Amino acid sequence: MLTSKQRAYLRSLANSETPILHAGKGGVSDTMRRQADDALTARELIKGRALENSPASAREVAEDLAASVGADVVQVVGRNFVLYRPNPKEPKIRLPR
Repeated sequence: MLTSKQRAYLRSLANSETPILHAGKGGVSDTMRRQADDALTARELIKGRALENSPASAREVAEDLAASVGADVVQVVGRNFVLYRPNPKEPKIRLPR
């Protein structure tokens, strides 16, 4: 569980990132879950987007992905969302306490 200070720090890091996950008309697929899992292992912080033709909202996509890969939803703004999961072996992001 993230504190508000940690969430604010992660939002600031994600601000300059571009979305690497895109949920389209197929919604959240198994392939997308694998991509999110791999990206979170490599980066720890990823940004995604629910396209206009997506049957689910950005909040629903973010919560579905977060639940399936064990991540935290940092932020959902419009159609964009940010997910965070620390890498247990090699952490790259140091969160404030």
